[in-house]
Amino acid sequence: MNSRIASPPAAAKASGSVTPTKPDGIMVFDGICNFCSGYVRLVLMMDREGVIRFTPIQSAYGRQLCEKHGVNPDDPSTFLFFDNGEAIGGTNGMAAMLARMPLPWRALRALVAIPQPIRNAVYRWTARNRYHLLGKRRECMIPPPHVRQRFITEPPAL
Repeated sequence: MNSRIASPPAAAKASGSVTPTKPDGIMVFDGICNFCSGYVRLVLMMDREGVIRFTPIQSAYGRQLCEKHGVNPDDPSTFLFFDNGEAIGGTNGMAAMLARMPLPWRALRALVAIPQPIRNAVYRWTARNRYHLLGKRRECMIPPPHVRQRFITEPPAL
């Protein structure tokens, strides 16, 4: 997993795509976590152009991506964001995803100015306690019909 942060100009123009070898603009999230599902709903609200796409870690595609990039799909410690084929987790993944958002949301990427050890400590605490903070569901979130096409559950055909 890479910790690189995407630069806004290149990333902002990209659109979420799915290819077998180079996923792009895709967020892998814990679909039974209420905190994580809330974050997905927030991204859906911020990204009205549909640049970001989603796959729950519990789906076949989410599991495949996680296993390939060193995240245990049965006990995820982070979400992943794919930027031009690179898996980026934690706060750097959030920054890479924010780089693709329209203004004013893209400006939130400036949070990377907070020293990485502090950002990562807050992120790890939140990730560890996400079920305690807002609970979890028995099943993955079901996206509303008007955004369902942005959710990918099956790996792309080779």
